[in-house]
Amino acid sequence: MDDSRSVITLAFVVVYLAMCIGVGLWALRRTKSPRDFFMAGRDLGVMVTGLALFSSQMSGFGFVGGPGLVYRMGLSSSWMTVVGPLAFCCSFYLLASRLRMIAELRDTISLPDAVAARYNSERARLLTAVAILLGVVGYLGTQILAMATVLRDVLNNVSFIPEVSILTCMVIACAVLVFYCVTGGIVASVYTDLVQGAIMIVAAVFVFFAALGAVDGGLTGMVTTLMEDDPEVVSPWGTLGMMGSLSWFVVFVLGSAGQPHVITKFMMNRRVEDARRTLPVSAGGYMLCSLLWLSIGLAMRALVIQGGHPELASPDEAAPQFLQFHASPMLAGIVFAGLFAAIMSTADSFLNLGAAAVVHDIPRALYGRSLSNELFWARVATVVLAVGSAIFVLYSRQDLVALLGAFGWGTFAAALVPAVAIGFNWKRATATAANVAIVTSLVVNFGVEVFGLTIPYGITGGFVALLLSLTLFFGISLASPAPKIDPDIEAIMDL
Repeated sequence: MDDSRSVITLAFVVVYLAMCIGVGLWALRRTKSPRDFFMAGRDLGVMVTGLALFSSQMSGFGFVGGPGLVYRMGLSSSWMTVVGPLAFCCSFYLLASRLRMIAELRDTISLPDAVAARYNSERARLLTAVAILLGVVGYLGTQILAMATVLRDVLNNVSFIPEVSILTCMVIACAVLVFYCVTGGIVASVYTDLVQGAIMIVAAVFVFFAALGAVDGGLTGMVTTLMEDDPEVVSPWGTLGMMGSLSWFVVFVLGSAGQPHVITKFMMNRRVEDARRTLPVSAGGYMLCSLLWLSIGLAMRALVIQGGHPELASPDEAAPQFLQFHASPMLAGIVFAGLFAAIMSTADSFLNLGAAAVVHDIPRALYGRSLSNELFWARVATVVLAVGSAIFVLYSRQDLVALLGAFGWGTFAAALVPAVAIGFNWKRATATAANVAIVTSLVVNFGVEVFGLTIPYGITGGFVALLLSLTLFFGISLASPAPKIDPDIEAIMDL
């Protein structure tokens, strides 16, 4: 490959990383309280919130893991991404207005704050915080691995830079990420999303046409090549099969209303009524960026079959390799910078959630108050969580970014959809039911992961955990006396 292509790509990445440092320093001046660090002062406009929402949901999971999953399994993962707009509609309808009104009335700075207000239960606050903390480790590890994977591919294609390992790239990724997050908090994340979200929407469309042009015969040639090699790849269910694909559909549509890095941003809008204008921005942006997810994965698989590209060492290399070898250097540089932006902003969201759980929610649930000097300890917790998540992903059995992301997503979905998405809309829901649902989902999800259990028909552990937690949630709530709800919370639920 012409070394100038790699140098151009590297230049875009270096400029972006320098920009992250600048944004972190700028945001440091705007972050003067825990409310600023965790909630961006609850003063975000429609475009900032809308682009931050879809960027958080796409992230490195979608931009790196998504094409890798398509390369490996075909259209199976379309049941994760094509359904994205439906998922946004579900989560907005169930939670957007209610969470924003609770934030206004109770001055909440975290999702467990809102859960505690809904159920009048510090135990519910504690278990929600623990679920978030455990899910953050897996999902944050996904972002760090995605960032390291892309960085390694960029550096190793520049001839004058010695070959670097994935561990070295993870150290670099963690260092930049920690600086960005510690200084700026959630403020740095959401304003970076405003720029990178707009760039990625446009870039995804260009990448889609670049992918079609890279394969001999265009779209027709791509489909023909894939069908001759393995017809299941371009079938509606892909190689995973119907049951596995439908389990992803349920987890990713209904489960979107349990993703704390997404729904927490509902509490950051400047006004309650902004939700109706934010939804089209989020859903539309995600839909267009899904073009990148699907087109790169299918194009790279077709290119390998046609002999236009060597076999990939790992499916996660699909996006970096396509951009390096089959897209224009300018487009590759822009998309790589956007990739890093998506990863950084989402990782920041997760670090922010984890830090809030450690310094605000868990101490408040156990001792009745959060830690003193909360802002300082939030920054310390951010560093610890970043390092811990990197170690977790190094020793995880999952070698695909997308599968790690699916595990984190499933953990959040099973734990929080009953307690939050259903509980904030159903007055009959009880604190006991919410607590049992959270604990059960964590035991099942982590049991499947730790013991390497295989579920028949490709069904995900997250789907089983979600189904079980919902069953217990409804059953226990209906079998228990009707709970007492504070009048202000009940009024919000009546709207």
